[in-house]
Amino acid sequence: MEEERLADLYVASGLQVRYRPVSTMIGVSPGQVRLGCGRAWWPWWGEGRVVVRAVVYDRYGPPSVLRVEEVPVPSPGRGQLLVRVAATSVNLSDWETLRGSPLYSRIGGLRRPARPVLGSDIAGWVEAVGPEVTGFAVGDEVYGDNLWLKGGFAEYAVAPASALAHKPDALSFAEASTIPQAGAIAWQGTATAGPGRRVLVNGAGGGSGSFAIQLAKRAGAHVTAVDNGDKSDFMRSVGADEVLDYRTQDFTRGEPQDVVLDLVAHRSVFAYRRALAGGGRYLCVGGTTRALLRVLTVGAALGLLTGRRLGVLAVKTGPEHFEPLAERCVAGDLRIHVDRTFPLEEVPQALAHVGEGRSLGKVVVEVA
Repeated sequence: MEEERLADLYVASGLQVRYRPVSTMIGVSPGQVRLGCGRAWWPWWGEGRVVVRAVVYDRYGPPSVLRVEEVPVPSPGRGQLLVRVAATSVNLSDWETLRGSPLYSRIGGLRRPARPVLGSDIAGWVEAVGPEVTGFAVGDEVYGDNLWLKGGFAEYAVAPASALAHKPDALSFAEASTIPQAGAIAWQGTATAGPGRRVLVNGAGGGSGSFAIQLAKRAGAHVTAVDNGDKSDFMRSVGADEVLDYRTQDFTRGEPQDVVLDLVAHRSVFAYRRALAGGGRYLCVGGTTRALLRVLTVGAALGLLTGRRLGVLAVKTGPEHFEPLAERCVAGDLRIHVDRTFPLEEVPQALAHVGEGRSLGKVVVEVA
């Protein structure tokens, strides 16, 4: 139907923008069209505005609090890009921010979500360019971790230009969307892996974990992967030398490790210290608020006394922290594993698949 089609509109500048026919707008009559101008042209309809589909929520809770709604297209501000989203991948941080647990996931919105649309990792096309942005043009294929603004579970998202990079031609949008957040965590968490070192990854069967296994193994380390036993074959397939089922085996009582990357921290700092070899280092990303606070306080003190360092991995974001991993994926040195793909309408199911610990590698939402 004509009302459901996106049409092309060419403005005087020669820039192609896209708009939804006004007959799809509630309360706006056909013909009420005027154009805003500036660095990025965008169509407006009388008192209304172009609307797109987004998965939104206004209270913390299970996936059932999510709903698909039509929302206004966001406008890029200074230093920002408007991205037409092709694909977004689901991270454990999305699940935590949906539920509002652990408590630190409520940063910016203690009682209710600060951002109505989740989704950090995005890949798509530049649709409009905000003021003071260089290096990007309309139509460019981009990807990145939109950690602070989110918005990936929608047809359009605004992101800082500094968070985005040009997508490698060799990667699909779905593949590119799996890299920014999970890749940055794995890249930084395994930076000290090397020949003869023992590296353990706890929560190794998901997105960050599967990248971390490969990176540590390629660096020459002996890699132990910990997750539920159903993921054992997958973890071996991406390079783990040993696999442990956390339901029946306690990794803190096994062979001492030089590096422990913990993606699901919930144990005591004394157990983590026990898992380390002399001079070893424990790094956690995520986990319970109590566990993280103990690592930052008691763990830091224990590190000074014993030489076994415990800390929280302060993940750096931005292209310089995920593009190196993407380059290795393009070169065939690392493998991207997409477990399942979901359409936008099934974001609740995608989040549950990740949050309940069932994913093998990454889960992708295909938007366009």
